This record gives sequence, structure tokens and C-alpha cells, in this order.
Amino acid sequence: MSAFDAVLARRSWSKVTDAAPSHDELLPLVAAAARVADHSSLRPWRLIELRGADRERLGRAINKALGEKGASSKPLRAPLLIAVVVSYRPSGKVPRWEQAATAAGVAHTLSLLLDEAGWGVIWRTGGYTRSKAVAKAHGLRDNEKLLGWLYVGGKPEGKATAKRTQVDAERFLSRMPGER
Repeated sequence: MSAFDAVLARRSWSKVTDAAPSHDELLPLVAAAARVADHSSLRPWRLIELRGADRERLGRAINKALGEKGASSKPLRAPLLIAVVVSYRPSGKVPRWEQAATAAGVAHTLSLLLDEAGWGVIWRTGGYTRSKAVAKAHGLRDNEKLLGWLYVGGKPEGKATAKRTQVDAERFLSRMPGER
């Protein structure tokens, strides 16, 4: 499958099975995703695997952030969550927004690679990604922010891939205004 075809076929899988790629299966995908555009090669990102009880700890942190008791069941929707963290690096050339864009690029590229490898993926976020309780649960440092999680699992059998509405590219691509 070409990169073009992979991008056109991509969809979010809100429901997945209990199957998940192993740590060793993730490694080459992460290495490939790391090839995104990265000004000054800062690698201002890291990923955190959450499996099993890690997801329950995250559920407690989410509820704490929301001022609720118990544990949110949201992290239990997939057997593997991959936290996407921007790790800001000191740089006079690369602003923080560009470093966050690189981390987001890694996440999106990884989601494409996981999809192509046969896994169902959805990128989830929420206001609690910026909470102290959730940051502490992930062991984030002062120079880090959580961008969200890739929820990863098996694609359910018999689930047809829904056709996505094509974007009218003319609406989003224009020329620079001014003299010609």
C-alpha cells in the first residue's frame, strides 16, 4: 500500500478488540514514526505505553482531575494506550509550538503505521490531559505536556470500513494574496 493509499484509508476505530501489538512490535513502528519533520533534530517527544493496571491508574487520575471518586472507565476502552508527550527542549531556533507540532506529527504517523499493520487506532484527548493528577500519573517532568493518547487494539471482525467524505481541497488550498 502506498503512503497515499494508507492516508486515504485511515479512519478512527472507537471500538477495538482486546488484542494489541507487543512492545517489540511497536519498536520498529516508533522508529519509523520518528522520521517526521524535526527542526534541529531535537526529538521533542516521547511515548508512554499503558497496559493492564496502568490504564486503571490513569482512570483514577482522570477522575481525580474531574473531582470525581473512583476510576474512569475511559482508559479501559482499548488494551493499549500510548501517551503522546511533548518534551520541550531549550532552543533559540525552534519555538515550543513547533516542538509540539513535531510530537503531534509522530503521533499521527504512528497511528497510520499501526493502522497499516492491522491495528485499530483512535487519538483521544480531553481537558484532563493538562491536569496535575494525570501529569503525575504519567511521570511528566516540568518541561513536558501530554497531548493525548493513541488507543490501540484489534480491529473488530466484520466491521466494514466506513467511507469517509472527501475534503474539497479547493476550499483549503489557496494562493498568497497580492500582486501577480
